Amino acid sequence: MHKRVCLHQIAYIDRSTTAFVEHCREIGVRHMTLVTPLLMQDGGLDEAQAALTTPDPHVAVVNHPIGMGTDLERAGSEETDKLMQAIDIAASLGARAIYLVSGGRGSLLWEDAAARFAELVAPCLSVAKDKGVQLLVETASDFNVDIHIAHTLDDTIRLAEIAGIGVCLELHACWFEGGLKEKFARAIPNTGLVQVSDYVLGDRTAPCRAVPGDGVIPLEHLLGDILEAGYRGVFDLELVGPRIVEEGAASATRRAAENLSAILDRLGA
Repeated sequence: MHKRVCLHQIAYIDRSTTAFVEHCREIGVRHMTLVTPLLMQDGGLDEAQAALTTPDPHVAVVNHPIGMGTDLERAGSEETDKLMQAIDIAASLGARAIYLVSGGRGSLLWEDAAARFAELVAPCLSVAKDKGVQLLVETASDFNVDIHIAHTLDDTIRLAEIAGIGVCLELHACWFEGGLKEKFARAIPNTGLVQVSDYVLGDRTAPCRAVPGDGVIPLEHLLGDILEAGYRGVFDLELVGPRIVEEGAASATRRAAENLSAILDRLGA
């Protein structure tokens, strides 16, 4: 397996963290993204730490949602407190980044929602830096407008700049945009994670991820441009939706990791 392949826990969200870690170990994936909704449960962090008995796989990234039970219009200091907790968790696991779901905008204008997101994150910036954890914000499908505000790569870059944090470049949410090579060149110096999956034409569900190679996203071309722009981090497979469930998480994630590994080998990553 290519050393830069990373697997996201979302595909195993209905299984234990222990089962997910063991699966990554079995298929040879060296990097993982774990999620705070599980890590913050009673005993969740202890379970993860107990499962991490070997150097590989290791936790490269933690995913943390802001305002999942509310929105940015109503979110208060408790969201900042939870992010502080997420930073502590990430540092204790050796993760070098947390990528954030921003929270929905409520009735706020985009600019006001972005300013509120930045206010919530601001007290955490120096703490994250001191602990060696980079904060990122992702691009997410506009199907997720209830929980996120950055639905194009341009808006993700802009939101990251407003908040003073980095970018999580989610290809599934931006592969269809024009001028991507130029946008990659702008984003990559501040990008801490690239997320990979595929899309099959005609899928109308949300989420609607597919195993790389099963759909139409020109992944090899896009990943080549991302590498050319200087990205040196891991490539995170975030697989969720009916196609993944129908095939089964174990099979789908194994195929995805093998297919992504082959692409990265061809690209000389």
